Amino acid sequence: MVNRERSDCALPDTVVSRKNKGGVQCGNSETKHAADVTKAMSPEQPNASGKLRKKKRKQKSKKSCTGESSENGLEDIDRILERIEDSSGFSCPGPPPPSCRKHVLYVEHRHLNPDTELKRYFGARAVLGEQRPRQRQRVYPKCTWLTTPKSTWPRYSKPGLSMRLLESKKGLSFFAFEHNEEYQQAQHKFLAAVESMEPNNIVVLLQTSPYHVDSLLQLSDACRFQEDQEMARDLIERALYSMECAFHPLFSLTSGTCRLDYRRPENRSFYLALYKQMSFLEKRGCPRTALEHCKLILSLEPDEDPLCMLLLIDHLALRARNYEYLIRLFQEWEAHRNLSQLPNFAFSVPLAYFLLSQQTDLPEHELASAREQASLLIQQALTMFPGALMPLLESCSVRPDAAVSSHRFFGPDAEISQPPALSQLVSLYLGRSHFLWKEPATMSWLEENVRKVLQAVDAGDPAVEACENRRKVLYQRAPRNIHRHVILSEIKEAIAALPPDVTTQSMMGFDPLPPLDTIYSYVRPERLSPVSHGNTIALFFRSLLPNYTTEGERLEEGLAGGPNHNQGLNRLMLAVRDMMANFHFNDVEVPREDNPEGEGDWD
Repeated sequence: MVNRERSDCALPDTVVSRKNKGGVQCGNSETKHAADVTKAMSPEQPNASGKLRKKKRKQKSKKSCTGESSENGLEDIDRILERIEDSSGFSCPGPPPPSCRKHVLYVEHRHLNPDTELKRYFGARAVLGEQRPRQRQRVYPKCTWLTTPKSTWPRYSKPGLSMRLLESKKGLSFFAFEHNEEYQQAQHKFLAAVESMEPNNIVVLLQTSPYHVDSLLQLSDACRFQEDQEMARDLIERALYSMECAFHPLFSLTSGTCRLDYRRPENRSFYLALYKQMSFLEKRGCPRTALEHCKLILSLEPDEDPLCMLLLIDHLALRARNYEYLIRLFQEWEAHRNLSQLPNFAFSVPLAYFLLSQQTDLPEHELASAREQASLLIQQALTMFPGALMPLLESCSVRPDAAVSSHRFFGPDAEISQPPALSQLVSLYLGRSHFLWKEPATMSWLEENVRKVLQAVDAGDPAVEACENRRKVLYQRAPRNIHRHVILSEIKEAIAALPPDVTTQSMMGFDPLPPLDTIYSYVRPERLSPVSHGNTIALFFRSLLPNYTTEGERLEEGLAGGPNHNQGLNRLMLAVRDMMANFHFNDVEVPREDNPEGEGDWD
């Protein structure tokens, strides 16, 4: 294309040279004299000078043509990247050889940037159009992968956050974030601000410590609740930038071999910031970038999976239309993680096979094999989780057939009889992924397999009874990481199914459901307040209301303005009303279970 443009741009040069030749022949007497002089010269010199002139004009034309073609340079790069991705990776029909395959949790840097995905949808000119006329912006100390620093952010200075390498063994490297004394003091002020239940105190803290991570996370939740999504996302990006600037030189986002222990409070902020950023990316319409963030969170501690990303990664893979990755993850992890026991994998994997069989760029035998595997797996899922069919059809606004709704296997008893932990998982999956089943072709394929399952049930298939026994044994109680995931997901149907011992706990946005075996590197000092030195009335109210603080305490901590007795009285009355609303008697003490963590056996 560039050669063609250059040849087109060279046409005016030939026209100009012909005009010049004509001008020399029909000039005045002075030009005729000059022509006689040039005739007396050697015939090689005019040819050489003409060639030099043509070269200069061609170079000018080349510059103008390349200037026009550089506008399409970004789009050409995107096309080249798409060709490279199509020729390698998961999008090719046949699987690559095992030696060339990357780790299943391998993270690609370019997919962590949402602009890469947006440029595919809208073009580079539409995405980067506003960024081209760059002005002199603030210089930031480090180039980062997770976020792009903005000129509107406060000037970055090290907030006292760092990362340390703990140990390396069996090809894995274990890291941990650390807080210096200055950051610890900011953390203590933040906890005091959270206890005050006033978001303005966190704003005051961020004025002195603009890159304090937990304050940014907590204030982001407050902005999100007030429908200020743009500010909430900006605060999360600033928190990620602060933590990425503190990375250890050996810490890698892409290798999948770096570990962060969730039991350490300093590490949890990075998990939660990544999760919230992933949620914003999905809502923004970037499922491929959100999938890459999900893989990154899962790679930090894949065995424990503290945020239970296995309940979400299938949804993001389907939304990103990365069906091959979901199938590969299921095939490689099913043996040691029993992914088929999770309702989301049990239904998403056959859906991925079916959607893969609908593609026209695959050979016929691969399409038939994918369709056969999809039918087999969806029948197994319906047999194992019959209580998920009727809520799925209801969520998709589909009226089931009378033969299906009246059958004892898929009827109301199937949903009522399943254990509460299983009902919670089903509600979580349907609340998040039900719209993926609304396509008419998908519904007709599901109806076909439902009838086959009913035939197997009526024929007395022993697999039906075996699945019923497994449901009663496996789903007695959900582990704590699943409860933590449900709280972060904010799906109403799943939150309503949480057990009472979880819903009655105090939830903090910067640390929901902390592990019971937390590893503390430093302890918060006890608060010494003037209440204990002689204010009897305030001491009485503090004994009843632990969250009650006087204005003198707030002034001493530097969290509030001048004294305002009316505000203190109103705060006291609100605390009293809250206490009376939650006041109740416990006549019978509920026996405590032996396993408070709730780590049930899901294998």
